[in-house]
Amino acid sequence: MARRTVTAFTGVVVLTAAWVTPSAAVSAAGLWRPVVMAATGDSISAGFNACGWYVTCASRSWTSGDGQTVLSHYLRFRSLDEAITGHNVNLAVPGATSANLAGQIAGAVARRADYVTVLIGAQDACVSEERLMTPVAVYQSRVAEALQLFRTGRPGGRVFVASIPDLKRLWRVGRDNVVARGFWSIGRICPTMLARPTSNAPADRARRDRVRDRVVAYNAALARVCAAYGPACRFDGDALFTTRFTLDHLSRWDFFHPNAAGQQLIAQRTFEAVRDWAGAPVWDPGIRP
Repeated sequence: MARRTVTAFTGVVVLTAAWVTPSAAVSAAGLWRPVVMAATGDSISAGFNACGWYVTCASRSWTSGDGQTVLSHYLRFRSLDEAITGHNVNLAVPGATSANLAGQIAGAVARRADYVTVLIGAQDACVSEERLMTPVAVYQSRVAEALQLFRTGRPGGRVFVASIPDLKRLWRVGRDNVVARGFWSIGRICPTMLARPTSNAPADRARRDRVRDRVVAYNAALARVCAAYGPACRFDGDALFTTRFTLDHLSRWDFFHPNAAGQQLIAQRTFEAVRDWAGAPVWDPGIRP
């Protein structure tokens, strides 16, 4: 989840591994094993504010992070096959929208990624005014175009697509916290949802509902695109959207982005969608949200 006002980091590409060229392997048991994985998306996947004041923290990313405090997709696959070690590339950029996804996917193809995670869309809804939210048809077209680039460039690769978190739940868990409200106001964080957080005026309630409806529509678009892609794409079935996160999962730097605990929760909730691709028990702390 990234606010549009964060511009200092736009265009920054965080690499958690050197340039690599291996491709997916098949184990002795005939199981698919990713050798290179790439994270795409916005500030959630970049680990923004997960370990410091307004900085990215790729080591704590739910997808490609190598920090032990977050049991990422990368670490879970690495527990099955060490061939992926060091081949975790993070191309997610704070502030990115669906318009930036194709460029990130092109980067994943260039690095010969055979497993890509996608989490994009919160920034398409978190804009200064409702009228500026990305239309659903445009959002779907952009994601479909990006995934087609991956299919063409890496025909043997696989894709995981995460649903966009529920922005209204974010408002609900933080609205009674004066510090959270202060950060939201000063930073103008996701004003379409978080402006006037204590207001019960009909206009504000209706605005929040419309923004939530747009996120629901984006997630439905993700499900359609992934289904059209075929069995090499997995959508999380709205697992992340329905996750009941709390203030304990949010960074105290802005009460918006996931902290380390939030990143771990995302990893737990989303990996279920691709667990059968692992084809074997995966290192797991056994913690459930």
